[in-house]
Amino acid sequence: MPASSSEAVRVAVLADSDTRWKWGALTARRIAPADVSGSEKEPTGSETEPTGSGSEPTGFVLRGRATPTARQLAETGASTAAPREVTGAEFLREVRDAEARGQRYDVIVLALVGGTVRAVLQGLADLGLDRRPVIVTGYVGVVYEKLADGLLLRHGADVVLANSRHDADRFRAVYEGVGAGAESVVEAALPFLGGAPHRPEAGRDTLVFAAQPSVPVTRAERAYVLERLVRHARLHPEREVLLKLRSKPGEHTTHLEEHPYQRLVRDLDPPANFRLVYGHMGEVLDRTDLLVTVSSTAALEALHRRIPTAILTDCGVREVNGNHHFIGSGLLTSFDRLDRGEVPEPDEEWLSRQGVAAGGSYDAAFDAARERVAQLLALPELPPISPYYTAETAPGYLPGILARHRLDVTAPPVRDSGLRRIVREAARGAYRHGVQRVAPVVRRLGEL
Repeated sequence: MPASSSEAVRVAVLADSDTRWKWGALTARRIAPADVSGSEKEPTGSETEPTGSGSEPTGFVLRGRATPTARQLAETGASTAAPREVTGAEFLREVRDAEARGQRYDVIVLALVGGTVRAVLQGLADLGLDRRPVIVTGYVGVVYEKLADGLLLRHGADVVLANSRHDADRFRAVYEGVGAGAESVVEAALPFLGGAPHRPEAGRDTLVFAAQPSVPVTRAERAYVLERLVRHARLHPEREVLLKLRSKPGEHTTHLEEHPYQRLVRDLDPPANFRLVYGHMGEVLDRTDLLVTVSSTAALEALHRRIPTAILTDCGVREVNGNHHFIGSGLLTSFDRLDRGEVPEPDEEWLSRQGVAAGGSYDAAFDAARERVAQLLALPELPPISPYYTAETAPGYLPGILARHRLDVTAPPVRDSGLRRIVREAARGAYRHGVQRVAPVVRRLGEL
């Protein structure tokens, strides 16, 4: 039976990177009703404050190759409380033990890659809880690759959030096309959109390039982008040119970064009006007059705030770069055009379909998700978790996914001593060194 309607909804978020933690924590606050009965707070009228429960979710980040540092988590601005680092099995044990303590989680937001979502779904199903939580998942940004595979791995969650009408249509088409139920797909929006609309200031002219760890991927392409940014800064000495980076050397993000811009810039002699910056993207956008990127989700944040935005075509309009997603947006351009002072104009219909120019309150974009979660919480009993990928539909695929995650909650938990933490951090550092420094050298030697 559902909990008493007088009890606040308890939400847990499990993430596997800094950006997914940001998405998961902000999503949790936007979609959770104020209590299990489904009643909600009165809207505040703010475009940036959610009208959901408003309570802090309990946060967990998966221990792995992309485990974010405390600095990265803090820079997301997603929560005042730091999430706890856990293994998948430790998370499942916490869910099980929370029910035993009488403090079960009502909603779990899985901010994870598709394979990990499928493994955790299996783990939750195997717990045999008296009443399982409502399970919510989705995507942290633009879905430009592995659409079918990622969606089918997420099938089985009660709510699969789509960040726009465009994505909702695509998600339903995939599920219905394979004969899977599509009722879990709910149209919403990216939870971190918002902020003050762009207002030019006299004497301020700031171009921000939003970097991505793996787009473009090759050293030559990344060096080219960096050289063009530096050249643009020299051509426009009155303009401040900022290269917004997501991670410092040695840190990982959602994707591996083999050729950090911090290292590549050592080969150049940038002018004084060119700088590398870190920090919360929303705060950087507060002082941005032109946002330039290849395909970063930051473009959608900027467009929502009506900040002039440009999507680069210099390295091609290619699926691997993700900028093919912006075909029809009116935003595709090149450094040559930017150097001449040209700024692209967005197509309003495209913006509307992407969920960054919807009429009415931005928070209203989450009404359908809040309503679905409230309806599920009000059910006397939730249906069994029924993913598309099973031993019958994918016997040559699913076992490998489940085996890689090893979510055995019956195994005794490993005590995390201080020595163990030191060894783990050293091993993680050695892995990052191998990926970022040794592997590129080995590949270059192989090309000789």
